Amino acid sequence: MNEHSFSMSVNVLARRSRAREAEPPPAPKRDAILRAAIDIFAERGYFNAQVADVARAAGVAAGTVYLYFKSKDDLLISIFERSMRDGLSRGREAVADLADPPERLRRLARGHLARLGSDRNLAVVFQVELRQSTKFMERFSSTLLRDYLGLIREAIADGQRQGIFRADIKPTSAAKMLFGALDEMATNWILSKRRYSLEAEADEVVDFFLHGARVR
Repeated sequence: MNEHSFSMSVNVLARRSRAREAEPPPAPKRDAILRAAIDIFAERGYFNAQVADVARAAGVAAGTVYLYFKSKDDLLISIFERSMRDGLSRGREAVADLADPPERLRRLARGHLARLGSDRNLAVVFQVELRQSTKFMERFSSTLLRDYLGLIREAIADGQRQGIFRADIKPTSAAKMLFGALDEMATNWILSKRRYSLEAEADEVVDFFLHGARVR
């Protein structure tokens, strides 16, 4: 092998080594860190929690957290984004085979409350900790939350086209109203000392909404 070929081989190996070093660590560890962050933020509050607390709960070194997340803020943002993407995916799947607008709203409502009701710590982070920063709220309202509300809006708009819902209601406003009602039920569930099924509250909310939205 001549000097030029040897040099090229060394460069190739060096690039491959750097590429391996740049690759993100296995996903399960990232998931474990996010799970720990949810639990720590719910238990101690976002502003009182430290990245070191999250690392200990996840069973990793503090430096390992920074391989996946830039900061504590990034952890909170990632919790929101993963939760919203999961909600979007489940919501789309739940209504994919449905043409009936009221039933689509019912399924979306049940899914929303069921998801939060199955994970109390996630619900605390989602309903309480995320709401304490104007910066976060401004970012959230213009991204995935808009797409999530779009699922509700589409069902309402379809109901208007089919003559089921009143045409004098703006679909976007109505979607926000329904989401707001579900959101309040989730917050009440967190704050309540009683233990009950959050998902079971969905039908009551949707029934009340539908009677107000139907054609008179």
